[in-house]
Amino acid sequence: MKSVAIVANGPKSHIPILAEYKHKIDCWIGADRGASIIIEQGLPLYKAVGDFDSVTKQEIELIKEHTDEVTIFPSKKNETDLELAIREALLLNPSHISFFGMSGGRLDHGLINIQLLYPLLEKGINATIIDNWNEVQLMKPGTHIIEKKNQYPYLSLIPFTPVVEGVSLDDSFLYTLLNETIEWGSTLCISNELCKQEGTLHFESGRLLMIQSKDSKV
Repeated sequence: MKSVAIVANGPKSHIPILAEYKHKIDCWIGADRGASIIIEQGLPLYKAVGDFDSVTKQEIELIKEHTDEVTIFPSKKNETDLELAIREALLLNPSHISFFGMSGGRLDHGLINIQLLYPLLEKGINATIIDNWNEVQLMKPGTHIIEKKNQYPYLSLIPFTPVVEGVSLDDSFLYTLLNETIEWGSTLCISNELCKQEGTLHFESGRLLMIQSKDSKV
């Protein structure tokens, strides 16, 4: 089972140093200008897909030099470049997909990009959205061991379904919970912190969005 990374066309200022993740990634796929970012950061480009309306002629030639797997789509299409990249990734039967360049730009793109985690989760594929200030995961019910990440000190749980039932956080967290129900619009689980190296999250039903984050420096 492969671990795949997809780099999309988000603002470069939001994309971390990709080499810091290379030991976890088996192959890199670029969506539109994300392919150029992979090359710029010195990583091997496995595939590039999209309409490439965000790159110059010189950049597309450079992309073609770094991979034989370039698929160019018309700009008028039903799918976003990111969705096309996900389709390519699924052909590899990945166990995990890491997303970079998915946040920090247009709000409509950011919201739908988070929703793209849902069909992946339902297929049994874990996925993480990563930028310089956040790591985002969508979770199914059950017991989850959450690791503390020093670069992302805050942890928030946001209901992805209208109701999430039976939410519990053990005493490894600054704010504990026992069998709580949270609904759309609840801020109960915003800005928690892990006080130990790991903690236990459990919930009974629904889908939870977990965001580990830090404050941005202006």
